[in-house]
Amino acid sequence: MVELILQIFFLVAVILIWFMIAYQLVLTIAGYAHYVASAKEQKHVDAVPFDFPPVSLLIPAHNEEKVIGRTLEAMSALEYPKEKLEIVVINDGSTDSTADIASQYAKQYQNIRLLTIPPGEGGKGKSRALNIGVSKTTSEIVAVYDADNTPDPSSLKYLVAQLLLHPELGAVLGKFRTVNKARNILTRFINIETLSFQSILQAGRWKLFKVSTIPGTNFVIRRSLLTKLGGWDEEAITEDSELTVRIYMENFRVKYIPYALTYEQEPETWKVWLRQRTRWVRGNNYVVSKFVREIPHFKNKFLGFEVFYLLSLYYIFLAAIVASDIFFLLGVTNVIVILLPGPYTAVWVLAVVLFLLEIFLVLSYDREDTTANFLLMMLMYITYCQLWIYVVARALWADFVAKERRTWVKTERFDVENPSGVAEK
Repeated sequence: MVELILQIFFLVAVILIWFMIAYQLVLTIAGYAHYVASAKEQKHVDAVPFDFPPVSLLIPAHNEEKVIGRTLEAMSALEYPKEKLEIVVINDGSTDSTADIASQYAKQYQNIRLLTIPPGEGGKGKSRALNIGVSKTTSEIVAVYDADNTPDPSSLKYLVAQLLLHPELGAVLGKFRTVNKARNILTRFINIETLSFQSILQAGRWKLFKVSTIPGTNFVIRRSLLTKLGGWDEEAITEDSELTVRIYMENFRVKYIPYALTYEQEPETWKVWLRQRTRWVRGNNYVVSKFVREIPHFKNKFLGFEVFYLLSLYYIFLAAIVASDIFFLLGVTNVIVILLPGPYTAVWVLAVVLFLLEIFLVLSYDREDTTANFLLMMLMYITYCQLWIYVVARALWADFVAKERRTWVKTERFDVENPSGVAEK
C-alpha cells in the first residue's frame, strides 16, 4: 500500500512540475509578444496629443528619511503638466526626519504638499495611509508610488494615457527595476526574480487573458472605481493583490505596460527579505480566505481561473519545489525504486534546464542576459528558490497554527548611491 501511494505521489509530482513548466513556457512566449506590441504601442502613445486630466499622486511615507528626498526629486521631474499634478506625501507616523525633508520640498515646489496623519493615528499600515490620502484629494485619477521610488520622467503620463485610451481599464501599472541590484548577491537574486515575474507572469497573463496584478507602486487607478470599491482594505497587509481581485470582480481590467518605468530599493539583508516575503505570503493567505468562495461565481471563467492561479501561486510554487526536490533525490539515489518506467532523472534535468532558459530569455529584454546572471540563476535554484519552502511554511504556521495577528511591517530602507538607476539601465 505504501509503495502504491509513493508511485501515485511520484506521478503527480511529475505532472505538477511539467504543468508549471509548460504553462510558464506559454506565458513566456506571450510575454515576449506583449513586449513587442508594447514597443509599437509606446510609439503610438507618443504621437497622440493628450489633454491630460488632474492627477493626485500619493506617496505613503513611514520613516523614509533615507529615500524620500531622492523620491521627491524624481517626482518633481515628471513630465506630467505641473498645474494638473498634485503630489501628496502622507507622513504616516514617522519618528525620523521624513516630515522635515518633505516639508522642505513642499516649500520649493508648489505642487508638492505634506499631509501629516495626526499623532496616535499613524503607523497603522499602508492601506490606512492611502485611504486618508485619497480622502484629502479630489482628482479623478489617483497615482500611487512607494516612498523609495524614482520613476522615469515619462512614467506617469504613459500610465494615465492608457486610462484615457481604454475605458475598460480600472487601473494601469508600470514596470519596476531594482536600483540597488549590484549591492550584493541577494539583491542580484531579487533583480532576476522581479524581472522574471514581470516579463512572464505580468506580461504573459495580460497578453493571454487581459489579467495583471497591481504591484503596490507605479500605478494609477480611477477614483470613481476606488470609491465604489470602498478604498483599500485596511485589514490587508498586501493591499495591492486584494485590490486587484476586487477590481476584476467589478468587470474592470488592470493592464501592465513595461515602458512606464520606476526604480525601487529591494532588501539588502536576508533578515529584511525574510520579513518582507513572509508578509507577502501572509497577506496572500488573507486574500485567499477572503475571495476563494467568490471565484466560481466569476462570469468570465478564464478570468476566474487566472485569479485562482494568482491566489494559489505561492502554494503551487512551494509544491512544485518540494516535488522537484523529492523527484531529484529519488532519481539519483534509488532509495525508493520507482516501478513506473521512464528516464525520470533526465526528465527532471530537462525541466530545470527549460526553466532556466525561460528566465534567461526574459532577462534579454532588459539586456541582462549575461553569463554572470546565468550562473546566478543556477545558484538561485538550489538556494534562493529553496528558501521559499521556509517562507511559505513560516507564513502558513503563523496564520493557521499560531494564529498570529497580521500586522503591516515597513520594509527597511538602505542608503542608495545611485537612486536614479541611470547607470543600471
